[in-house]
Amino acid sequence: MPDVIGLIAGSGFASGVNLYATVLLLGLYGRVATEVPVPELLSSTPVLLIAGALTVIEFFADKVPWFDSVWDTIHTVVRPVGAAVLATVLVGDAAAISDAAAAGLAGGLALISHGAKASTRLAVNTSPEPFSNSIVSVFEDGLVAVVVWLAVQNPTAALVVVAVLTLLAVVLIVALWRLVRSVRQRIRRSSLRGRMQDVSR
Repeated sequence: MPDVIGLIAGSGFASGVNLYATVLLLGLYGRVATEVPVPELLSSTPVLLIAGALTVIEFFADKVPWFDSVWDTIHTVVRPVGAAVLATVLVGDAAAISDAAAAGLAGGLALISHGAKASTRLAVNTSPEPFSNSIVSVFEDGLVAVVVWLAVQNPTAALVVVAVLTLLAVVLIVALWRLVRSVRQRIRRSSLRGRMQDVSR
């Protein structure tokens, strides 16, 4: 049972960062290594081609300042739902966990990791230099690759890593939104002071 849950948790968290790369990597693992417990559907040529094309599109979309945030907004529903569907495919006929539980676990983890990614990107987009987006994006791509690899090769370790990453993601989301709220309050105060100065004149 830990192996199934670890695979679902790992793929779910990774899907929240990059759904298409997660599907592509799982499919490739299933195609190359027959001992890997990946359903044949994910290893099929049509799925690999579609996932590969979408991974390439996301690779470039993810590195364009502000467009990446638009892309993330669009995928706020796509990634968690995709992760839930992927989880039900991965569970298959396994009796260790029900489809509903697998979908809920993967979808929830995807929503958290997506929230951390989207929040980070909003913060990074305020930076005047153009390189931070690409650096963060490459880090995210590497994170997806590592988590998927762990989920396939060592699901138990993946479960531990995902638990830690999820906790960090929640802390990051809270910290970033507090920062955003603080900046908004400063802007409002500055605007109010400007208006008062205009009235006094």
